[in-house]
Amino acid sequence: MKSALKSDLLRALPSVDELLRSAELSRLVALEGHAAVADAAREVLARVRNEIQQDRLDVAGVNLARDGMNEAIHRELRRQAAYSLQPVINATGVILHTNLGRAPLSHAALDHMREVTTQYSNLEFDIEAGERGKRDVHVQRLFARLFGGASESTTVVVNNNAAAVLITLNALAEGGEVIVSRGELVEIGGSFRIPEVMAKSGALLREIGTTNRTRIADYERAITERTRLLLRVHRSNFEIVGFAEQPALGELVALGRKHNIPVVEDLGSGALFDLRTLGIHNESTVAESLSAGVDVVTYSGDKLLGGPQAGLITGRSGLVARIRSNPLFRALRVDKLTYAALEATLMAYLRADYGAVPALRFMTVPADELRRRAEALAGKLRTEAPHLEIEIVETQSILGGGAAPTATLSSVALAVTRSGSHPDQLASALRKSKPPIIARIVDDRVLLDLRTVLPEQDADIARLLMALNR
Repeated sequence: MKSALKSDLLRALPSVDELLRSAELSRLVALEGHAAVADAAREVLARVRNEIQQDRLDVAGVNLARDGMNEAIHRELRRQAAYSLQPVINATGVILHTNLGRAPLSHAALDHMREVTTQYSNLEFDIEAGERGKRDVHVQRLFARLFGGASESTTVVVNNNAAAVLITLNALAEGGEVIVSRGELVEIGGSFRIPEVMAKSGALLREIGTTNRTRIADYERAITERTRLLLRVHRSNFEIVGFAEQPALGELVALGRKHNIPVVEDLGSGALFDLRTLGIHNESTVAESLSAGVDVVTYSGDKLLGGPQAGLITGRSGLVARIRSNPLFRALRVDKLTYAALEATLMAYLRADYGAVPALRFMTVPADELRRRAEALAGKLRTEAPHLEIEIVETQSILGGGAAPTATLSSVALAVTRSGSHPDQLASALRKSKPPIIARIVDDRVLLDLRTVLPEQDADIARLLMALNR
């Protein structure tokens, strides 16, 4: 009997053709095109059929769905035409949040990207000589100035740090051995595993030491005529503490010089800014690695550097030239958008205008300033959103992006609860707002950490939280 009722309900639904012949949808077809409206109609009908199959609709429900079908198709069409990639408010307190796009770009970077991409540019043209040039020059000159005191180095750009590691190993060690400590055979987000990247590069992994202790003698004993590189890998998202040992970078460089073997360091996040000024240690800068004598350093553009996604390879000119001449380089190179954003970001470093780099600004904003913003928001919400319970709490933000995994920054957050609502429901409602607010749940409260919220987004947070009462 129930099966027969389902069949009756399904037969009561109109076909796509019937819907498109209606006067209202005929007008919509004229505006949006037959294919787009038909796709939206099929999606709406599929949802209603699924509701019927799941016993969630009776006769009255189906009639209601039929009456509202044209409006549902309008909504579905708007949904399909909307961008999937959209801005969100990051209230998690994770500054370099991989899932939320890592480092936001500066306005200067966006302006420069717009300027050079909405018309022709000299991406690979030497204006002075009037002949073909190389795209590297646009940022190499800036890196040279930034690292001038640290090393006579050259920098090239590929599409991310994984690519930088891959092409470096392939160019400098294909068919030979690369010595790596077992404590550095890391896996980071997206299943990026050093042993697998090395295998793809054509280099052979030579593991030494143990997970927690590797000495310089372990490196020296492993060196053979087949050794091509000594590799140091940033541990990215974990630290080994306690009964642990690792050779100093200077020791590794001295060993490489002794045996005429290049030392390559996968630095990961690639800080150009000294985080010790923020009380964060054990996160050396690229310049420090070069000053220590590392031959090639690979690092990311969209983490601690605060620029676009890119893989930067900086090191001795002869070695970097070999990397650049590798056939993989053309497959992994970046476009004018990346060069423009990177150039503008590096300009801020050269001017020591660190506040112009959003990621650095988030790191350096004083907790007192965050508290003032939190008090202003809380005062407004307590008056205009009485169904929400608002408390100002101290919390800890983190850098994210695989940088200084145990380091934290003192921060201030709004702890929000709504009567009769589970914190998961409140967090879900915030994610579905426009723009979405991404928060975290701690102790059954939704925490909005203001360290990663732009000051101009405070008004949006207040508006969206107040709207939850309506």
